[in-house]
Amino acid sequence: MLLTSLYVPGDRPDRFAKAVASGADAVILDLEDAVAVPRKPYARAAVAEFLSGSHPVPVLVRVNDLDGPQADADRATLAGLADGARPAGLKVPKVESRRGLGALAAQVRVPLHPLIESALGVEAAHAVATHPAVASIGLGEADLRSDLGADGDEALAWVRGRIVVAARAAGLPAPAMSVYPNVTDLDGLAASCAAGRRLGFLGRAAIHPRQLPVIVAAFRPSAQDVALAETLLAALAEARQHDSGTAVLPDGRFADRAMVAAARRTLDLAARYA
Repeated sequence: MLLTSLYVPGDRPDRFAKAVASGADAVILDLEDAVAVPRKPYARAAVAEFLSGSHPVPVLVRVNDLDGPQADADRATLAGLADGARPAGLKVPKVESRRGLGALAAQVRVPLHPLIESALGVEAAHAVATHPAVASIGLGEADLRSDLGADGDEALAWVRGRIVVAARAAGLPAPAMSVYPNVTDLDGLAASCAAGRRLGFLGRAAIHPRQLPVIVAAFRPSAQDVALAETLLAALAEARQHDSGTAVLPDGRFADRAMVAAARRTLDLAARYA
């Protein structure tokens, strides 16, 4: 369970090592929106060279649109890497169906992390999430806002919930939130993360290292969360000794075995980010 990932433009190799050392749980080298078309061949070469080394955190690559003119060059570059130099996964933008995912996974041989960025993609979210090569799904909210003609978070509330449900229904991890584009508005970032956490998101991508501690603070379990999880697990363990699948917590709340997974996730996260 990772809470933070940091995007880095693929044509800025001077920033790659700094990103890996930033404290982010993972780094995403971006070949798509962050790189102008004339710079894409240089970016591919820079990313391939960096991947040939060893790194203390997972390094993923965001490729270009599978239906776009850069897709073949992206695939050829990544498929040509040695097994030990392959990225930890691919962020795949503008996914609207399962089409093309199997071929990409077979060629590059790494897990796929599709980004849903259109109304059609939202409608296909569960089908995409259940593809065997898919390890997670998420939203690309900038393009999605444009496609929907939406202005404001209210318009995206249902879509965000839809992605959370699709991921859960497919047995995937809770999705991470899309990037928060204002790198100076840390209060706004914190409030946005809190809202996303209430919807069922876990963690967030960042576009600047200063956003990382805010994201961790928003999603890391509080002392109260940890205490409640421990109490719940203890109460259910005692209930099992009496052949009961339910328990009443000290504060009067009812608990059952369906809540165990969430409690264990809370404790695992707390231990990781202690």
